[in-house]
Amino acid sequence: MNELISVAAEDFAAAHTTPFDGALAAASNWTRSNTPWPGMMAGVPEARLLEALIVVSGARSVLELGTFTGVGALAMAAALPPGGRVITLERDPDNAAAARRHIAASPVGNQIELIEGDARETLPLLPGPFDLVWIDAWKADYPHYLDLLLPKLAPRGVIVADNLFRDGATLPPATDDEATRGVLDFARQVQEHDRLHNVLLTVGDGLLLAWPAPH
Repeated sequence: MNELISVAAEDFAAAHTTPFDGALAAASNWTRSNTPWPGMMAGVPEARLLEALIVVSGARSVLELGTFTGVGALAMAAALPPGGRVITLERDPDNAAAARRHIAASPVGNQIELIEGDARETLPLLPGPFDLVWIDAWKADYPHYLDLLLPKLAPRGVIVADNLFRDGATLPPATDDEATRGVLDFARQVQEHDRLHNVLLTVGDGLLLAWPAPH
C-alpha cells in the first residue's frame, strides 16, 4: 500500500482495475504467502498499466530489470502480440528459481526468457532494441541502468521505472541512504536529459516514464 495515497482512493482504484487471474494470480498469491517482502512484486495497477502501454504501442520486445517472482514478466508477456518476447533479468538465485516455476506454469511462459545475474553485467550483452523497459531492481543502480539502456531503446521505446517515491523517502527532506540517492540521481538524470521526455505518475510507489523526445 502506498501511504502517500489515501486508503479510500487506493480501494476505489483497486475496485476499478482488472484483477489478476490464472497463472498470474497464482504467482501473485504464492508471492504474498511465501516471501518476506511481497510488496517487491508488481502490483495490479502497475501491471495493468504496463499491459496498456504494450497494447497501445504494439511493443514486441520487452526488457525487465528485476524479475523477483515473475509476476511482472507474466503480466507483460500476456499482453504481447504473437512473436513478442520478454527478457527478464534477476540477480538473486532464489527469486530466479521461483520465477522459473511460475513462468513454466503459465501459457505465456514460452515468450519469456529469464537471465540470471547482475544486470550491470548481463544488460550490456543484450542486443536490443527494446520497445518497453520495466525497471524494478536494485535502486542504487538505477543511474547505471539508464546509461546502459538508452543505446538499446527503440526510437519510440518507453522506459518505466518503479519506486520513485520509495514510500516517501525521496520526498523533501529526502532520506540519506544509498537506495534513495540512486533513485534521486536517476530521476535527476532523466529530468535533465536533453533527448528524453518524461512524466512521473502517482501510481503505486511512483512510476517514472521516459521516452525519446520528438524531433
